[in-house]
Amino acid sequence: MDVSVAVLLLGVLLALFWLLHDKKKRGGKGGLPPGPLALPLVGNLPQIDKHLPFKSLLKLSERYGPVMTLHLGWQRTVVLVGYKTVKEALVDQADDFTGRMQLPFLHKATRGYGLGIANGERWRQLRRFTLSTLRDFGMGRKGMEQWIQEESQHLRARIDTYKAAPFDPSFLLSCTVSNVICCLVFGQRFDSEDADFLRLLGIISEMIRFVASPLGQMYNIFPWLTERLPGWHQKVFGHMEVVRSFIEEKIQQHQDSLEPSAPRDYIDCFLNRIQQEKHNESTEFFYENLVATVMNLFLAGTETTSSTIRYALSVLIKHPGVQEKMQQEIDAVIGRERCVNMDDRKSLPFTDAVIHEVQRFLDIVPFSLPHYALRDISFRGYTIPKNTIIVPLLHSVLKDETEWAEPQSFNPQHFLDHKGNFKKNPAFLPFAAGKRACVGESLARMELFIFLVTLLQHFSFSCPGGPDSVDLTPEYSSFANTPRRHQLIATPR
Repeated sequence: MDVSVAVLLLGVLLALFWLLHDKKKRGGKGGLPPGPLALPLVGNLPQIDKHLPFKSLLKLSERYGPVMTLHLGWQRTVVLVGYKTVKEALVDQADDFTGRMQLPFLHKATRGYGLGIANGERWRQLRRFTLSTLRDFGMGRKGMEQWIQEESQHLRARIDTYKAAPFDPSFLLSCTVSNVICCLVFGQRFDSEDADFLRLLGIISEMIRFVASPLGQMYNIFPWLTERLPGWHQKVFGHMEVVRSFIEEKIQQHQDSLEPSAPRDYIDCFLNRIQQEKHNESTEFFYENLVATVMNLFLAGTETTSSTIRYALSVLIKHPGVQEKMQQEIDAVIGRERCVNMDDRKSLPFTDAVIHEVQRFLDIVPFSLPHYALRDISFRGYTIPKNTIIVPLLHSVLKDETEWAEPQSFNPQHFLDHKGNFKKNPAFLPFAAGKRACVGESLARMELFIFLVTLLQHFSFSCPGGPDSVDLTPEYSSFANTPRRHQLIATPR
């Protein structure tokens, strides 16, 4: 027998033994959570719809319960389903669930460094520094509000140039949102007609679409195989280096003009910290972590929020009565001349409810970023072994039938009481929860509110084919739900 064939057969037999042994440990007291029998090499992948994987997980949970074990290829994965389960894990047992999976795509993009996929001391140092630095530069405060207001006026002026002709708002919204994070991180904004910047935004959009596609799913499960094959992913990998080169160039410019006593932005502060800790052998403040963390902030701070705004406009075109009611409320409270500010939110309960419902209904990151068991975890009578991937299924939280009256429908009443006042719902977790919740949550909330209110102050939105032509189902649904692109018409009011 050929040696390679013998090795392959041995590998299959070992995989079969391991998976069957794993199965025996499930479901009993103190053992793994229950789940379906997995096949060698591919695990439970044949039971999962590559186009709607989270729907498959929900279906499996009906049989195996809200805490279940699956195998995605070789990777043992525990899936947490429903608000109560996810909250119990990420909030009530927060310390146990701080681990982050080294998602292969993010690992390749960042070369294994940075805040996004960090664990242990690296995560603690970088998260504490990043939160405090972004707050120092205004995140969640009045200073940031003014930046967003300024960008909202640039957005309004750019839309005016279309003179009610149909246009695709994707790049314009990406540019607007990205400029906010660029001010924080790079200390500058870019013109919406800057060809290099627009190319960069196009690359970011394509990277997100790739991660959300079936091919992106396959790469994250079988990176060692996918990397050796031709295809779209090879083009995306090349794009990663373009983004990296852009960031490295900006860092070099900061190094050349750095005034340590007067830091201008996040990069300056990180460079200062590198200098301060250059003799600390255990420091996490070094060049590779700077590049990767800036990449984390730049990517996350651009695409998710701009996609949500784009989706919100599609929803309002699909539901013109909702759009009209929002405009009536905005006109009564703010008018059409004054700039909206965050203090207005409490006086705009219906508008606030619509924005929350857009986020819930879009469900932009249905799997969250996967967590990881850094040690054995006891949870609900089961043991989740060290090195297990943990998926808090945010889709099951935002669409939980026990928490939402009409989880599969767009309904702003989910966030309104019987008197029309805004009401919170604890199951509203689009930014995840616990110690690994999104660093930029307060920034994203501010952007969504100010940008959308500004747009509705000055424009009414429609599309060439009418409301029925708008498809609210995502273009791709897996790691992320990516909204479809639509031509829209912005008619000045």
